[in-house]
Amino acid sequence: MNSLRRVASSLPVLLFASMSVSKAQVAEKKVLTLEGAKKVIAAAEAYAKRNNAPGGVIAVVDDGGNLIALERLEGTFSAGANISIGKARTAVMFKKPTKVFEDLINKGRTTMVAVKDFTPLQGGIPIIVDGQIVGGVGVSGAASAQQDEELAIAGAQAAAEFPANAPASASATTRYFAKDRVEAAFDKGAVLFERPDDGNFAIHTSRRDSPGLVEVHLKDADIMYVLKGSAVIVTGGKLLDGKTVAPDEIRGSQLEGGEAHTLVPSDVLIIPHGEPHWFNEVKGPFLYFTVKVR
Repeated sequence: MNSLRRVASSLPVLLFASMSVSKAQVAEKKVLTLEGAKKVIAAAEAYAKRNNAPGGVIAVVDDGGNLIALERLEGTFSAGANISIGKARTAVMFKKPTKVFEDLINKGRTTMVAVKDFTPLQGGIPIIVDGQIVGGVGVSGAASAQQDEELAIAGAQAAAEFPANAPASASATTRYFAKDRVEAAFDKGAVLFERPDDGNFAIHTSRRDSPGLVEVHLKDADIMYVLKGSAVIVTGGKLLDGKTVAPDEIRGSQLEGGEAHTLVPSDVLIIPHGEPHWFNEVKGPFLYFTVKVR
């Protein structure tokens, strides 16, 4: 009897210990939803339109490489779908951008092509949310391999801004961008943040290494804050040869009149929507934040 009593009295302790061990072996896992995948595609597609990408297929997979969503832009070759899915899966399964593997193969490590279900082509990026890889985005069929990657990065960055424990569409939340991430964005120039609900507010890490075309944003006002380098930008005047290159975006090469501004670090310049502006001299790299507001 005494033995039975001892066993009975020990049961609650044994059960609690068993439950504690079970809980310790189960971790919470973030999952990319269909809504989240659509946000990734929308961000990549918006980047394509802003940068005049001629086409492309954007594929999003989950952390197991399973396809969640795919968007094929007009003018893209038919094989782009399979290639973009392959890039997204490769980025997820190896937890690295696919450019890493393309570079390795170009340097002579050709045996890597023997790996099964492996697409070592630039344009695949892991999707990371709160430090966890939740999926991957792959792009194929843009103007170049580099532009494939730029579109994929834009999509992955949108996912990185999904607020923790909240729907992907939420926008009223604090955003933090670590120093390394900001510096990496300035390396190529990228959209650092775009409000996901309506797109009426965005922050770009802008970079210029040379003069560009005259630009007119019919809906966006630009607020520029200079960090590094110097440049001369002409604002106002009359654009003589403007062509519409995307919805509400006009570009040209000839500007009549206008006012020249020499920009140096800590300068701020506000350009209202509809006003032509032209970087006609650049001492690069010229780095500046651009806040776009509608």
